[in-house]
Amino acid sequence: MAADPTPGPNRLERRKQRTRTALVRAAQTFIADGNLNVPILEITKAADVGMGSFYNHFQTKDELFEAAVDDALEAHGAVLDALGDPSGDPAEAFARSFRLTGRLHRKAPQLSRVLLRSGTELITSSRGLAPRAIRDLQAAIDAGRFTSHDPELAVVIAGGALLALGQLLLDRPGRDDAAATDQIAEDLLRMFGLPPDEARALARSPLPSLDNLPAD
Repeated sequence: MAADPTPGPNRLERRKQRTRTALVRAAQTFIADGNLNVPILEITKAADVGMGSFYNHFQTKDELFEAAVDDALEAHGAVLDALGDPSGDPAEAFARSFRLTGRLHRKAPQLSRVLLRSGTELITSSRGLAPRAIRDLQAAIDAGRFTSHDPELAVVIAGGALLALGQLLLDRPGRDDAAATDQIAEDLLRMFGLPPDEARALARSPLPSLDNLPAD
């Protein structure tokens, strides 16, 4: 009889990871719905795990909610990384990330709501859009593409616009998300120093499809 190729500890670790993931996903649902006062018991019921399992992974509900937001930020960053940027132009890379993120508000509504509930953490986090935006903004400044001199302040401007855009699209379901996102991207590019014609061209350039992304 062949030996079991999966040792016991590995199975245990996978089971623990599934439990943790279930708790994080349940917490994200409550965060997206704005239900931050939900009891831990309700979270474990939604995750279909026992109460004892919660404390195997998290000491408090706040710790779980922090992990849930962190997971959402990382998921957002993973989407941007998966779609890549072949242009080599940091100004286009910034515009591309902004435009894709704007479209994710409709493509991944639960992820969007979690990010909106996290508020300004989206702007200052070391995960997700912020570090990638600072990287691209600094590169665009260094290359003379943008005239702004402070990438952190530029991220504040772009991040604030992105959060407000997400709320607008949530409150106005009939609004064209692509058109709204691209217009704001064009305005940001002009604010950061690109000529109007180039800003418009970059904000209207082709984007990779989001249709193959898994639904949230």
